[in-house]
Amino acid sequence: MPENSFDAIVIGSGISGGWAAKELCEKGLRTLVLERGRNVEHLKDYPTWDKHPWEFRHRGRMTREFREENPLISKAAGFGEDTAHFFIRDADHPYVQQRPFDWIRGYQVGGKSLTWGRACQRWSDYEFKAPGRFGYGIPWPIEYREIAPWYSHVEKFIGVCGNRDGLESMPDGEFLPPFELNCVESHLQEVLKTQFGRHLVQGRWAQLSEPEPIHLEQGRGKCQCRNLCMRGCPFGGYFSSVTSTLPWGEKTGNLTLRPHSVVHSILYDESTGRASGVRVIDARTREEMTFTARVIFVNASALNTNLILLNSRSARFPNGLGNDNGLMGKYIGFHIYRGWANGRIDGFEDRYVYGKNPAECIIANYRNLGEQDTDFLGGYTIFSGGYRVRREVAPDDVPRMGAAFKEKLTQAGNWYIYMYMQGETLPKENNRVYLSPTETDPFGIPQLVTDVGYDENDEKMVADFLRESRAMLEKAGCTEIVTEDNKQAPGLDIHEMGGVRMGHDPETSLLNPYNQLHACQNVFVTDGACMTSTGNQSPSILYMALTARAADYAAEQVKNGNL
Repeated sequence: MPENSFDAIVIGSGISGGWAAKELCEKGLRTLVLERGRNVEHLKDYPTWDKHPWEFRHRGRMTREFREENPLISKAAGFGEDTAHFFIRDADHPYVQQRPFDWIRGYQVGGKSLTWGRACQRWSDYEFKAPGRFGYGIPWPIEYREIAPWYSHVEKFIGVCGNRDGLESMPDGEFLPPFELNCVESHLQEVLKTQFGRHLVQGRWAQLSEPEPIHLEQGRGKCQCRNLCMRGCPFGGYFSSVTSTLPWGEKTGNLTLRPHSVVHSILYDESTGRASGVRVIDARTREEMTFTARVIFVNASALNTNLILLNSRSARFPNGLGNDNGLMGKYIGFHIYRGWANGRIDGFEDRYVYGKNPAECIIANYRNLGEQDTDFLGGYTIFSGGYRVRREVAPDDVPRMGAAFKEKLTQAGNWYIYMYMQGETLPKENNRVYLSPTETDPFGIPQLVTDVGYDENDEKMVADFLRESRAMLEKAGCTEIVTEDNKQAPGLDIHEMGGVRMGHDPETSLLNPYNQLHACQNVFVTDGACMTSTGNQSPSILYMALTARAADYAAEQVKNGNL
């Protein structure tokens, strides 16, 4: 086989790209993984993993000069002096905002799998069937029963801790032991169950609470509960493609990983009716080259996947590869993180916590399940937790030094409960991305234009969360309750989805039930771009399950000579 020719090409090395690579390599396909950013190796490239706060020049914070030069990335959750090596710089990767949209990116091998939140709730048919039931967007082409075995396949390999709670709206999975609730969380759990009929559960998190042999075989170890995950974990205690799927693919001898490879477009062969390969620009030398393959998986992260496909133009597809219906780039969704709540709770002063907990509690969605019970469509998951602060040590105008000050630092203060929402947004044609006709990036590729915003349904959902969170905190016995709509722009949720959505009908969707482009069936899309709707659960584990399922199907089609 020629040097630049492979059985499969995977564009992107993050959560879904790593899974595509692992599955395709295991099934015997010589696979090239293209990553636009630098290489990251486990252990070697975690420069801050063992640093104490006082070892950072600015104690983990970014300077005013940096924040002014990088106003977008500086807003990202978890971004700081200790994690900056896994995030881009604003000026290096421009895009055009038609409406405010904070596009958070991490360009390196592993992508955002190095910095993700690690929540792993399964979708249920409440999510999959909601568009059809309530009449928004288009129906999903799959149901829970079709993806459930692939959820199990993924969970067993990556390691997901959690409790089997028997919730219909949040199906149980293949769980490692959960982290324990603290005393305040257990109290809140009981209050929600008895007073509201709602369910608080310990988080289902991609964290190795108790590793099993498959995880040890990957070279990963038990989570140390350091809660420094986003720096990169030398123990492999949380899942990333750097610690897990990519090394597993390399073991097969079928994986070729090429960092510093910016994908310009996918090439289409008019004579075969299939994609023939990928046009790449070397990020360091600016050399252009072409790689060919029988199957191409596009896993560049949702918006970049839209960009690549829109830029893959030919005589057959003048508006982007597979874009016969003109819908590519439209129906972009995201999750609403605007609503927050917090309250002080007394009565637990004689109790404390031992160690740290890398997971959060989850309050399962209770809105619009079987039928619409609000003035808005969709639902929201709530993340929550109980925590205790230090005792107030000194007013701001009192020097913070001396023996008395140090003694007060050891004394515990009040307990608090926090809540924040993760809300579903509805598919809307006017929430879209498209290529700029005038602006290009440093590689000469058209910049992406984001035209995405909130609507009245979103506003009603936020208002409902603010009312309900206050009511729940009041029933729990909280005082000093604060609720807030932070009004943040879309994008900071880092859950952008859609634009290349799945569906049965080529007139209304771009992908079939196996994530193939309807009009170019050797191209698969299994990252967030494929999503038909956003649901209210965290999406990353669904991307992984969809990817494993699609890769299995693609490998079978190659074996049978259909691709």
